[in-house]
Amino acid sequence: MSSERLSGHLSVDDSARRIRNYRYAEERVMRVLGGWIALTPELTAKLLFGRHVWDCAQHADAWGRRLPELRAPAQESEPANDAIVAFMRLLETPEGPRQTLERVAGVYAVLKPHLATVYARHLASANRVYEPPTRRILMRCLEEEQRHAAAGAIVLGRLAQDAGARERVAEWRRRLLAALEKAGGITGDAAAPLIDESVLGVAPEAVAPDLVQAPPAFDPAALPADLAAAVDAHRKAMESSDEADVARWIVPAARAAVQAAFAALAGRLTATRVVGLAGIGRQWMVKLRVESARATSLIQLRWTPTPEGWRIAAGDLVSTEPLSVAP
Repeated sequence: MSSERLSGHLSVDDSARRIRNYRYAEERVMRVLGGWIALTPELTAKLLFGRHVWDCAQHADAWGRRLPELRAPAQESEPANDAIVAFMRLLETPEGPRQTLERVAGVYAVLKPHLATVYARHLASANRVYEPPTRRILMRCLEEEQRHAAAGAIVLGRLAQDAGARERVAEWRRRLLAALEKAGGITGDAAAPLIDESVLGVAPEAVAPDLVQAPPAFDPAALPADLAAAVDAHRKAMESSDEADVARWIVPAARAAVQAAFAALAGRLTATRVVGLAGIGRQWMVKLRVESARATSLIQLRWTPTPEGWRIAAGDLVSTEPLSVAP
């Protein structure tokens, strides 16, 4: 006679409830990642979200199709409690163009590591005799959540390269973990720790194929040397708020129009850099990213050769994005 235990960790009804909890989390994160794609300017994060939306949809579908086999309605989601609904709402709040750090940290440093932890624990306790369908779904979801978390950690590392950014990530992660703990995790009864780091051991090189490499930073050295010198001098004049020096780089006939176009720049500039250019005959279109304490803007300048050297013949304010305060 086999010594294999024929009673599982969960009853049929408890299994169905837990699976509805899983489906709720996967469905919500699928929707939030899909909504964030259009809001996220950073290419590496945008592509990360786009790649994982499909996986989350597949997870939700797999859990939903398992439910009728447990005598429950198909494709039904259920939050464990009101506190997990509050956690998900908090996770979804960073919607500003400057809140990509919070978006990536919330999903990839909190929710997905927690999902991997819960899936690993369920897999360890699921009965091998009569729960193979649940085990197969758990194995697939666990492996993919591990890969998602590892890929997200790489992208987050690329984005949070200074101490201020890392502190933003740490603070947001603390807030979310506190909310998740209040809920008892996605199932309402998850044991501490809510994130088991030993479950997340996927080597960075293993997920490198899952990531689209960011394009290399624009190299302003591609400009002709004399134009590069003029562009740099003009940028420094903008950063120092030297209006007379800024004006001298604009041809006299265009000064009023260019200055009017840039009048909407918000506050004193703190940084400028060249982010694009195109040669058009003897003229060059140079795009600058300009930052202030209040906004990030893109401006486009048309430089033309004159007897006095390179000068700006026209300029347009392409876009301005007000800075959002992290929640």
